[in-house]
Amino acid sequence: MELSILLLLALFTGLLLLLARSYPKAQGHLPPGPSPLPFLGNLLQMDRGGLLKSFLKFMITIRGLYSAFLSTKWVVLCRNYQQADSRLGHKKDGFSVVMPRRYGQPQGYSLRGANRSYSWKTLRAFSLPPPRNFGREKKRQRHTRQTDQAQKKFYREKLGALLDPTFFFHAITANIICSMVFGERFAYKDPQFLRLLDTFYQTFALVSSFSSQLYCIAHRLLKHFPGPHRQVYKNLQKVNTFISCSVAKHRETLDPSTPRDFIDTYLLRMDKEKSNPNTEFHQRNLILTALSLFFGGTETTSTTLRYGFLLMLKYPHIAEKVRKEIEQVIGSHRPPALDDRAKMPYTDAVIHEIQRFGDFLPIGVPHMVTKDTYF
Repeated sequence: MELSILLLLALFTGLLLLLARSYPKAQGHLPPGPSPLPFLGNLLQMDRGGLLKSFLKFMITIRGLYSAFLSTKWVVLCRNYQQADSRLGHKKDGFSVVMPRRYGQPQGYSLRGANRSYSWKTLRAFSLPPPRNFGREKKRQRHTRQTDQAQKKFYREKLGALLDPTFFFHAITANIICSMVFGERFAYKDPQFLRLLDTFYQTFALVSSFSSQLYCIAHRLLKHFPGPHRQVYKNLQKVNTFISCSVAKHRETLDPSTPRDFIDTYLLRMDKEKSNPNTEFHQRNLILTALSLFFGGTETTSTTLRYGFLLMLKYPHIAEKVRKEIEQVIGSHRPPALDDRAKMPYTDAVIHEIQRFGDFLPIGVPHMVTKDTYF
């Protein structure tokens, strides 16, 4: 019995020593930060209120840039706009790659989850032209008018009543993304569209939770245990299946002379580069990029609308100036167009101020360096 215990202790000690040898050391001269524990890093110092509260707590005792060890890797954190702009704004070649979020998804690249600089830049450049390049302009304007009519109908029905417009804002922004990506607009009571919206809304809530943030930090350990990350993965698989079915339908009806939407444009690019073995334009990237457009466009836009309405109610004099500029430039005889933005500096500034004031993404999107970097 004693021999068995000694063997177990020896085995356990050897395992600890092996782990200690493989424990990542800080490379180079990193900024100061809270002292990490072996194996756990700064995990026990994290606040249950989320990453933001944890980082704000670290900032109290450290000036300037600071670093932390989050389970498996060292990270450097910028505490203000000037520090972030000097790294991400002027040194894009070194800091341009976005770190992937890990939810057990299949290996691949996407607009926000690429792990290679060239792949990410190529897909981003292709995905961000004006929407009129992803189909006919008249069709896009028709979708805009339909969205505007749906908004008016919604507010007429709710006139004088208290309401939470969160779901409706998600619906109209998701429908705009659908018109760009799939070339079609869903009825707001369409069962398939409602299931898709419910999946999106549930996924946004799960990803924003503390347990999900903790999983992103310690995914190597927590991936073996049950948790919200498993539901996030299932939700992503549902959306991927939906996109895959739409891609198959587009392939059957593809007309090279008249691309209808983003999927058609991507399929034509795939056909053009099918002889290139190193092309980034293939089926997997199409699905993941469409998924990124949905998650990147729907949540940010709908949250901006929600905060925008609240702030316009609180500051009616600002709302009045925005209304006057809209009437002066656009009027009531036509839908808004992208070209109107340059003629509406006040409204443009108000939208940016809403996003700054609302602080929708307080931590920002994590980036990773692609080469040895000095800062």
